Amino acid sequence: MSKPATSASRRAFLQRASALSLAGVAAPWALNLAAMADASAATATDYKAMVCIFLYGGNDYANTVTPYDQASYNAYQAMRPSFAHARASLAATALNPVQAPVDSTGAAHQYALAPNLAPLMPLFDGGQLGVLLNIGTLIGPTTKLQYTNKSVKLPAKLFSHNDQQSTWQALAPEGAISGWGGRIGDVFESGNGNSTFTCVNVSGNAVFMSGNSAVQYQVSTNGSVPLAGLKSPLFGSSAATEALRTLITQPRSHLLEAEYNRVAKRSVDADSVLTSALASTPALATAWPTPNSLADQLKMVARMIAAAPKLGARRQVFFVSLGGFDTHDSMATVHPTLMKNVAAAMTAFYQSTVELGVAANVTTFTASDFGRTMVGNNDGSDHGWGSMHFVMGGAVKGKSLYGTAPVVANNGPDDVGQGRLVPTTSVDQLAATLGKWMGVSDSNLLTLLPSLSNYNAGARTLGFI
Repeated sequence: MSKPATSASRRAFLQRASALSLAGVAAPWALNLAAMADASAATATDYKAMVCIFLYGGNDYANTVTPYDQASYNAYQAMRPSFAHARASLAATALNPVQAPVDSTGAAHQYALAPNLAPLMPLFDGGQLGVLLNIGTLIGPTTKLQYTNKSVKLPAKLFSHNDQQSTWQALAPEGAISGWGGRIGDVFESGNGNSTFTCVNVSGNAVFMSGNSAVQYQVSTNGSVPLAGLKSPLFGSSAATEALRTLITQPRSHLLEAEYNRVAKRSVDADSVLTSALASTPALATAWPTPNSLADQLKMVARMIAAAPKLGARRQVFFVSLGGFDTHDSMATVHPTLMKNVAAAMTAFYQSTVELGVAANVTTFTASDFGRTMVGNNDGSDHGWGSMHFVMGGAVKGKSLYGTAPVVANNGPDDVGQGRLVPTTSVDQLAATLGKWMGVSDSNLLTLLPSLSNYNAGARTLGFI
């Protein structure tokens, strides 16, 4: 039996109707999304969160998840002699998965993590970490022949930083106004307690976190970011501060002024709620690595997860990031440090979810602009396409590598030259897998992820969770 309409639900409907009157041709999609939000929110009684770790610049896939079987390693080493990992240094991080991954011919392959990713090995061996092989931006299943013949639609502006960052995050090139993280947030926002805390960004701004109705809430590594002048006396005067508070929060008759004050009031209210929730939540005992900017961001995510009951949040999407991955040069010195910081931060974050008792309720994944070329350009690598990424959490079916192993070659059967991989797993499939775990129905995923319909129903999710 459906619940009787309340004043709040009527107001929500009128607000949607008002917003949708401006939506034009997008109205059917937006109406579907609004209906999905109401339906899903009613069933989201448990807590789940997904956390995106975005590695800006295009992470080098081969020096992250490195070919380790002898034939593949030899080909890898020959294509980047000045910065390939020594095979002996990979022995301690060689992966022993439940089942060896195979390439398109059925041949089995071995991999090892970069030496500085060694802290992740207990998570992999313990079944809380999995590897996604050759994942990237696609419109639909694409072969090398189709790419070469231009017989399928391809993502716009491949190998462009800005466009591929946007396509990873929004499934559309630069200029996209909503990302798939935000669209998943849309589904649960209306039933998520204080909806302000549905999509939380700890690293600034990212289209991944923007939805149709969900607005990303930005925090710093220390907590909320209050409006200037409201946290401490303005001009040294508490009266001036209170006057400013009144000015920016009182109702206004002018449309633009009213909207500005609505946003300002939202910020003031959110600052108060979050500051109180964090202050009254016990500190975590987890040891966090320092200095480590990624760990600082993930620590704030952990603190907000701990405070989720006080915020009334049942579904949350978080975004953190680390830069420096555009390694055209100095790979041998720059990339190992990046890997060390990623491993330390991810390990501490997982430990914090264990401490909080929510390890099975939080799934973390890595993402990046694109992979890089296997062939080196002296001491670095150039922009690529497909890459290797991680999924982590207590619900993850770890100790496994998901997807098709690429043949290690220059202009081989799986790359379009220089070891630039044609992805065999799409970002849409990753998004669908996480969305389904969060509670989005199969039919609604097709609305959130328009290109997902280009995949057979049995291949739309990846099975890692």
